[in-house]
Amino acid sequence: MNSDLSTQMLAMNTVKTQNSVQIAVFKKQNEMQNELLVTLTQAALSPAPAGQGITVDKQA
Repeated sequence: MNSDLSTQMLAMNTVKTQNSVQIAVFKKQNEMQNELLVTLTQAALSPAPAGQGITVDKQA
């Protein structure tokens, strides 16, 4: 009976650790995706460099 209980406790601790790791990985992925979106949004909304877009290149 004691070995059954200790085996169950070990299994529960293993599951708890796995869940904690999954949550940590999910949070980190979410954080990285948010940072990527902010970076892309800033790049898309930033004005063109000086001198760009003033004339039309008819050779293009």
